[in-house]
Amino acid sequence: MILEAPRQPLVLREIPIPKPQAHQVVVRVNSCAICRTDLHVTDGELAEPKLPLIPGHQIVGRVFVVGEEVEGLTLGDRVGIPWLGRTCGHCGYCQSGRENLCDEARFTGYQVDGGYAEYVVADSRFCFPIPEGYADLQAAPLLCAGLIGYRALRMAGDAERLGFYGFGAAAHILIQVARHQGRQVYAYTRPGDISGQAFARKLGAVWAGDSSQTAPQKLEAALIFAPAGELVPLALQSLVKGGTVVCAGIHMSDIPSFPYAVLWGERVIRSVANLTRRDGEEFLTLAPRIPVHTEVESFALPRANEALAALRSGKIQGAAVLLVRDERLPEARNGR
Repeated sequence: MILEAPRQPLVLREIPIPKPQAHQVVVRVNSCAICRTDLHVTDGELAEPKLPLIPGHQIVGRVFVVGEEVEGLTLGDRVGIPWLGRTCGHCGYCQSGRENLCDEARFTGYQVDGGYAEYVVADSRFCFPIPEGYADLQAAPLLCAGLIGYRALRMAGDAERLGFYGFGAAAHILIQVARHQGRQVYAYTRPGDISGQAFARKLGAVWAGDSSQTAPQKLEAALIFAPAGELVPLALQSLVKGGTVVCAGIHMSDIPSFPYAVLWGERVIRSVANLTRRDGEEFLTLAPRIPVHTEVESFALPRANEALAALRSGKIQGAAVLLVRDERLPEARNGR
């Protein structure tokens, strides 16, 4: 499924299977979860994507071809391919454990082709082994919704009372991690999203409402997953002194002005940028121990536009995932 221009529907095309270069593998895709970042790419909110482009960066599949100089992966290995596609490896950010900030980083489904396809080529050094016990559909959302959520939670420090603004794919995974760690979650949904609030309470939120409402207690940290800048002042007002607002999205509308008094008291606003391989290793080790369970709605590959539209309109509860190939049906292609 190819994006030929922003704000245009994806187009189904037959193209050659990609060939790997040094350090690369070709992966036969089983599933690819759909992320709000995919919307930002297809809707033209993230500038200068590679065009034409195959989107998708929460990919689960099996190694189909092994390129030269690949270490640690063999044919048939089940792997996950995340947003971070490659980095330079030698700049100050890479050398200090902050490869997520590398100026030469390239990202899957944005600057390199991604997983809305039957085959994808990836840098083997940025692939993760997928924990046993997770079916492909359930594993795919862990690769961005899970990883970015986990990084955002780390940015919240030791905060025990957490506010989640936007209760989608990342929040529904992260609430399970937070509860495992003994934290309390207060969930904010879109106005009028009664089913979303019930979903949050089902997963253990101690309170659920919308952003116009006030939680019964002040929060120690607020994690904003919705791409709405107007939520930042609201989140700041919900915090105790010394609290932190973590903006977890790659794109957000402009933050409106607000009185300095809202920020005063050593409150902090910070963003999350991408992920590191360390994030992936830690989270994919932790997830099966909790265990994290992902709620998914699956779509066949040719229905990618329908899945994107459902995510855009807020109709997905949990995560949307493209089922590209079902290993239980060895001959399945494109959901047929």
